[in-house]
Amino acid sequence: MEKLHQPVLLTEVLEVLRPKPGESYLDLTAGYAGHASEILDVTRNYKDAVLVDRDQNAIKFLQERFANEPVRLEHNDFYNAVLQEIECGNTFDMVLMDFGVSSPQLDRAERGFSFAKEGPLDMRMDQGQKLDAEKIVNHWSERDLVGILIEYGQEKPGFAKLIAREICHGRPWGSTLELGEALRKYGRGGKVHPATRTFQAIRIAVNDELGEIEKTLKLLPQVMKPGGRVAAITFHSLEDRLVKEWMRDETKHGEESRIRILTKKPITAGNEELFINPRARSAKLRAAERR
Repeated sequence: MEKLHQPVLLTEVLEVLRPKPGESYLDLTAGYAGHASEILDVTRNYKDAVLVDRDQNAIKFLQERFANEPVRLEHNDFYNAVLQEIECGNTFDMVLMDFGVSSPQLDRAERGFSFAKEGPLDMRMDQGQKLDAEKIVNHWSERDLVGILIEYGQEKPGFAKLIAREICHGRPWGSTLELGEALRKYGRGGKVHPATRTFQAIRIAVNDELGEIEKTLKLLPQVMKPGGRVAAITFHSLEDRLVKEWMRDETKHGEESRIRILTKKPITAGNEELFINPRARSAKLRAAERR
């Protein structure tokens, strides 16, 4: 089967999760099975593997990839998936969360994630949800746009107001490329396209990405077996901060803490991986173990 997505930090994920034959596995962002395939090749325990994704295209791929194996697939966001596992009393030896946008989402213009391609203002990871980028770009107030540009795009207030005003005055916007080109004039001489943070902010707002992460992290110990390992891959500082703070809060009670941190510092991609997959440059891996 065609490999659609290059998994980031694959070797490092295998090192921290330490899969063993027969172990159970919960992948909360299974995507195109980059990590899951390698882990299940080791465990060979398909009946106790749960692969979750909110993207219907990813679920269709997983159905084909594991058509001959008793893997359980869940078309769901990771927060509700974890709630479901807790309600069923299920726990796992390994849990993986690979946040961010997959390469197929970025590369397919029709998904509307990239300002470099002509596509609809969409950005929904779950194509079934109502809120999309078009509603935010063409209907949200200037004040609300400023808010997400500051909070999710990490723009300075003055620049956020400038961008928000440009968006509001240029309505209606019809495509990602149109919006991206309109924001090009706000470039400040660096290598980063001036629309990058704006698109990040809109995408995070569309998918409630940070809210999902924060709620899910608090529940993770409940789906981990004693000695179970969890790994989280983040792609920007807002995500990484949530994971770091969760680990800090979970371990502040010393020996009575529910988890033990396995990575004192976040693990990043080496030069060899960056040469093959430049998108890994912002990836950070943190891991912990259930006491």
